[in-house]
Amino acid sequence: MSTAVTTTEFNLPGQKSVYHGKVRDVYNINDELLAMVVTDRISAFDVILPKGIPFKGQVLNQIAAKFLDATEDIVPNWKVATPDPMVTIGKKCEPLKVEVIIRGYITGSAWRDYKAGAREICGVKLAEGLRENEKFAQPIITPTTKADEGHDMNISREEIIAQGLVSKEDWEKIEDITRKLFARGTEIAAKRGLILVDTKYEFGKLDGQIILIDEIHTPDSSRYFYADGYQERFEKGEAQRQLSKEFVRQWLIDNNFMGQKGQTVPEMTDEKVKEISDRYIELYEHITGEKFVKDESADTAKRIENNLQNFLK
Repeated sequence: MSTAVTTTEFNLPGQKSVYHGKVRDVYNINDELLAMVVTDRISAFDVILPKGIPFKGQVLNQIAAKFLDATEDIVPNWKVATPDPMVTIGKKCEPLKVEVIIRGYITGSAWRDYKAGAREICGVKLAEGLRENEKFAQPIITPTTKADEGHDMNISREEIIAQGLVSKEDWEKIEDITRKLFARGTEIAAKRGLILVDTKYEFGKLDGQIILIDEIHTPDSSRYFYADGYQERFEKGEAQRQLSKEFVRQWLIDNNFMGQKGQTVPEMTDEKVKEISDRYIELYEHITGEKFVKDESADTAKRIENNLQNFLK
């Protein structure tokens, strides 16, 4: 199996700084462009897991690029070019300090909160009697703060506006854009036999304009169910077949790890790493309808650096 790229330390033309996130390494080029390297690191519960997942970065980057292109009629986005399968070059924007999560179904953390008795998430009231994986009458928007470190926290639209994180006018535009993006993503997924269950979007501003930034509709930022069998499984109260990172979280939960103090990440065997890699590739092929072509360079990090150097020259 190809070696995973888990770290990059490039020295690029015009480079002013580099930010190493949980999954991405972002190079600031002359305060004008960002070169985002989507590494093969994998995180869950805000913890970077000890082994990288081969081809994961390529999967995420290529899905995001396709969906940015497929939604640019709804909202302008930051993407300028993808000079390497694991890299997106984009315009440097001022990121807004909230992540916008939209949910079409009650599942994941929303379901865990609901089951524990919560009847309101991020200021959105929830009906009594909902069941796991049930479709909402209308998708709900449940934003979180964007933490530089540690956990993102749920926040309501009222708190966002009151705290001045986003102006009322901008927030109303963002909610409208979010619903349109989710509808487009839902429509594309349906053509591929999938249900877009929930997802997150990030926005920035450039010259006063709202811009879609980061990734979109990838398995790290979104959850998909298979449409076939959804209703039958829902009625029987069975787990849904899904394509998302949730299977990684579930494996960790089953092995008593949720990122809490004193907990240990279970052993990531070569078999487990390959299984996760295969699941990411499966999602790519399902959501795009295209065969995934593995870019198996002898030295992937060197290939990325060369492609970046050539583009930035």
